[in-house]
Amino acid sequence: MQPRVDHPPPLPENVLSLSLMQRAWNGVGVDACEYRCAGRVLHHMGYETHARLNVVLEEVGSPCEPRLRENLPCAVDHKPRHMFVAPAGLELWGYSADARFVKDATLLFDLATLRERLAAELDADAIATPRMRFADDRLWTLVRLLADAVNDPDPSTQLYGDGLTAAIVARLFAATPESTAVVQGLAAWQLRRVVEYLDAHLPGRVELARLAELAGLSQSHFSRAFKASTGMAPYRWQLDARIRRAQALLVDTQASLEEVAERTGFADAVHFGRTFRRLVGATPAAWRRDRKS
Repeated sequence: MQPRVDHPPPLPENVLSLSLMQRAWNGVGVDACEYRCAGRVLHHMGYETHARLNVVLEEVGSPCEPRLRENLPCAVDHKPRHMFVAPAGLELWGYSADARFVKDATLLFDLATLRERLAAELDADAIATPRMRFADDRLWTLVRLLADAVNDPDPSTQLYGDGLTAAIVARLFAATPESTAVVQGLAAWQLRRVVEYLDAHLPGRVELARLAELAGLSQSHFSRAFKASTGMAPYRWQLDARIRRAQALLVDTQASLEEVAERTGFADAVHFGRTFRRLVGATPAAWRRDRKS
C-alpha cells in the first residue's frame, strides 16, 4: 500500500495539534491519529480512494459525528465506542460541537490484496454499503490493539498485526460466517514446516501470509489451527521462542543484557527486560543470577 500522507494538510479550525502514526499489515493500512482541539470542529475526512473503517477510540468534549454532507447532521444517534464503514468513493466529514481531545484509527482496505492473502471471498454488499455510527465491542477491541501496535518496532508485531487485521476483515467482510465447529490442529508435517521456518528466521519479522502458505491454508484457518496445536497464537509462539533463545544466551554466555537484547530482536535492554519479566516473572539479571549461583 502506498504512503498516504506526503504533505500534511493545514489543520482544521480549532484543531490545535495532530499526531499521526501509520503502518500497514496484510493489505490493511492503519492511520492512528490524536487530535487536540479547542471548540467546534468540522473537517473533510479524506481517504475516499479506499474502503475504510474508522473507529473512535477516545473522545473528550462533545461527541464526534460522521457526516455525509458538511451541514447535514448524522441521522444515527451517538453510541459509545462508535465507528463507521465507508466504501471507496464516499466522501465524509467529521464534526464535533466542542471537541477537546480525540483519538481514532482509520483502517484502509486494499481489497485485491486482502482477497489474495486471506484466500477468502469478501461480501460485496458489506464492502459497498455505508454503516454509520454502529457499535461492536469485539471489533473496537481488535482495532484498539492494532492502533496500539502501530509504532511498536518489535519483530513479533508483524505477526501480531497480521492476525489482528485478518480477524477484523473477517468480522467486517467475510462472505460466510466462521464455523463454530471444533477447530482441528495442524497436521504434523504442517506444524513441523512452520516451526522450522519460524526458528530459521528468528528473531526477524515473519508474515502470517507466509506461514499460512507453508501450511497450505488461509490465514484465518491457519491461525486457528496453529493455536489448537500449540496453545498459542503465532505471534506469541514467536515471542516465546525469542525469550527461550534469550534464556539460553543468559545461561550459556557472558553476553551483556544489551547484547542479548540485540541478538533476540529487542529494541534495547529496557524493552527486553520488560518483556522478559512479563513472560518469565523475573528480570533477566535475576533469572540469570538464580541459575548461575
